[in-house]
Amino acid sequence: MATIRQRPLFSWQQVDAASDLQRLRLVVEAMPDESLMRTLEQPRGRGRDDYPIRPMWNALLAGIVFQHPSAAALLRELRRNAELRQVCGFDPLLGLAATPTEDAFGRFLGLVIEQQAQVLDRFHRLVAALAQVLPDLGQKLAVDSKAIASAGKPVKDEAKRADPDGRRDLDADWGVKTYQGKRADGTTWEKVVKWFGYKLHLVVDSTYELPLGFSVTAASTSDPTQLLPLIEQLRQQHPDVAAQATECAADKAYDSGELKGKLFDDYGIRPFIDHRRLWKDEKDEPRPLFPDRVDVFLYDELGRVYCQCPSERRGEDERRPLAFVGFEADRQTLKYRCPAAYFDFECKGRAECERCSPLHVGEYGRVVRVPLSLDRRIFTPTPRPTPKWEQAYDCRTAVERVNARIDRVLGFEQHFIRGLEKMTTRVTLALVVVLAMALGRIHANQQDLMRSLTAPAPLAA
Repeated sequence: MATIRQRPLFSWQQVDAASDLQRLRLVVEAMPDESLMRTLEQPRGRGRDDYPIRPMWNALLAGIVFQHPSAAALLRELRRNAELRQVCGFDPLLGLAATPTEDAFGRFLGLVIEQQAQVLDRFHRLVAALAQVLPDLGQKLAVDSKAIASAGKPVKDEAKRADPDGRRDLDADWGVKTYQGKRADGTTWEKVVKWFGYKLHLVVDSTYELPLGFSVTAASTSDPTQLLPLIEQLRQQHPDVAAQATECAADKAYDSGELKGKLFDDYGIRPFIDHRRLWKDEKDEPRPLFPDRVDVFLYDELGRVYCQCPSERRGEDERRPLAFVGFEADRQTLKYRCPAAYFDFECKGRAECERCSPLHVGEYGRVVRVPLSLDRRIFTPTPRPTPKWEQAYDCRTAVERVNARIDRVLGFEQHFIRGLEKMTTRVTLALVVVLAMALGRIHANQQDLMRSLTAPAPLAA
């Protein structure tokens, strides 16, 4: 059989490789890193420059973009892939000799960790740049925490803290999260997750699924203590973005009356935070809305307001939810109306109910105003049992998707990081790459792909 030695006009492998490298180009070109590069280059002066700072920095970004689990894996890819070395900026004439050694790259990582404040400044500059091209950035927020296990071992013997051997993590501690739910048959389930390491607290824009602020703490740090500092950090760093924030969604771990009150009173942000069930003694039985007088109105822990028909005070079937008609900002009250008058149906006890009212009752039936101060944990400007609340709370899943990308795409499921300082720098770099990729895709007219770190970029980008 004759062998055809003619080479094809182009190879699909070459096209795939080129489009994959284009993702790195999007990040590199969108990264506002000039001042950081000058800071890192300054100590070298006129000394040896075998491995220049700028290609080393681009290689570090490449390790995140292409999901290399370690520096060693990244250096192996650099030795194998001449195109990657060229995109990073290494001298192509040097060939394999241009690839830094593990020691040289390790020293460079040490320099980057020392400049954590400068790296964090890249994050805030990218948020500011995205706010210029996304005018509604920050209107809807979502907050959550994420467990990140440490690669180090816990210290069992306190005497060894004074003589660390590099394998132990002296900054991390143990964290526990409990998940509960109810099955279709009505039975409940509970899952307890325990890990040794850290916790990433994240506030994201739930429309674009982009991070706007974060903090890294030991795993035992309580979630509610970090929400207001995250919002304050956003207001300090990006006042224009924070000023247009109208709502914030979070799960029941952040359920606190004080937190919800400050979020709305101090920042003007409506909280959409799920309720914990704390009324164990009452077994979910409603409480009187006005305990100081005899009346027909009740409320439960989920913020539902009822009327108990006076003609049939016994039996839950006669409890009817009141019609919510709006939040009165000047009075800081939730306004409800009689369901019989609002929905125009006959109620046997309506006349008796209206006689209980200390105020004049007009043609619209009884009007009930519930002050938020009655219970800031239960009553919020947008009540929980409303379609608006459900719709806004669903936006919380945006931060869960961001957390999933951090694990699976940005390499935090398998890593070799020990220590709070290193972990904070690594998290900052990962989030910087997320924002730079989003900005790069917007500049390349790929706004629909701004959330993706793995989708191929067109060669013309």
